[in-house]
Amino acid sequence: MLGFDESAFRSQTASAVALRPQIEQLVDDLLAKGVDNVLLVGSGGTYAQMWPYELLARERSTLPVKAVIAAELVLTGDALLGEKSAVVFTSVSGTTEDVVKAIDYVRGTGATTIAFTGYPESPIATCVDHALVSEPKTWPFDMQLLLFVGRLLERRGEFDGYTSLADELAGLPDALVEVAKEAEPVAEAFAEAHKDADYYFLIGGGPLWAFTYLYSMCILEEMQWLRTTRVHSAEFFHGSLELLESDTPVLLFQGEDATRPLTDRAEAFAKRITSDVTVFDTRDYALDGFSPENRALIAPIVLDTVMGRVSKHLERVRDHSLDLRRYYRVMDY
Repeated sequence: MLGFDESAFRSQTASAVALRPQIEQLVDDLLAKGVDNVLLVGSGGTYAQMWPYELLARERSTLPVKAVIAAELVLTGDALLGEKSAVVFTSVSGTTEDVVKAIDYVRGTGATTIAFTGYPESPIATCVDHALVSEPKTWPFDMQLLLFVGRLLERRGEFDGYTSLADELAGLPDALVEVAKEAEPVAEAFAEAHKDADYYFLIGGGPLWAFTYLYSMCILEEMQWLRTTRVHSAEFFHGSLELLESDTPVLLFQGEDATRPLTDRAEAFAKRITSDVTVFDTRDYALDGFSPENRALIAPIVLDTVMGRVSKHLERVRDHSLDLRRYYRVMDY
């Protein structure tokens, strides 16, 4: 597979899943302390990755769990913040400036601060109350967030399926490697067919709306300098559909949760307008060892793996490195 280090991929994924005992103990301690609200704080892609777990809590729990933009939090605050708050931060490098500033602000409120990162000596890891460290460059953070929020809800009597989910996650490295292998020819064909495309229309819903936003902004725009429109499948018929033309490349991200009909509806309409619709559907992958309920919950992780293959092939056919930037961490802002 193009640019795929299977050993590192397995090891990084396993290192995130292996945080389960630490995460569970931390959650138990937080509840014993009387924590009654949770803020999930990120910036850019890490902010988007918080959304499925805000959604999970909203669907199942009366516990306030909110995804928050780091830079905005510092300026506006949040009425929930206080000694009964648990605030979770994520950063691959452990150096994201907006997140460092947000941690400093949050610590002043008396809240308990928690970070997931891959670098124990980084500014983010060293300035929080609890740093849970995976291997360097581990991505995405969905595994840790799913365990953290899942355990919270389970301990509150709001998620009976948590133990089966956490147990099944032990098989995630093997399952995702198989996903990558299955996705490789699809990714190569997609990239070859779209090497000259300079605009993409992306649609997703439910827990996959976060990935839709992330892939549009962080990969196609930031890493490939391509223009995009991204829209939640439930909002597709409220404006953005007017941008579709007969040759518009449309990417639909489809999962296995209750919101699937929303994306089905958007797909059916898009195919009436444009001849270039590609559906990336988690149902297309075996995911041996995962129950139907848990397949729905890991959909963002699965599609991150699938689209990781697409990204590598876009990099190749466009001769545009995924590491190339014009402005991000290049200029002062």
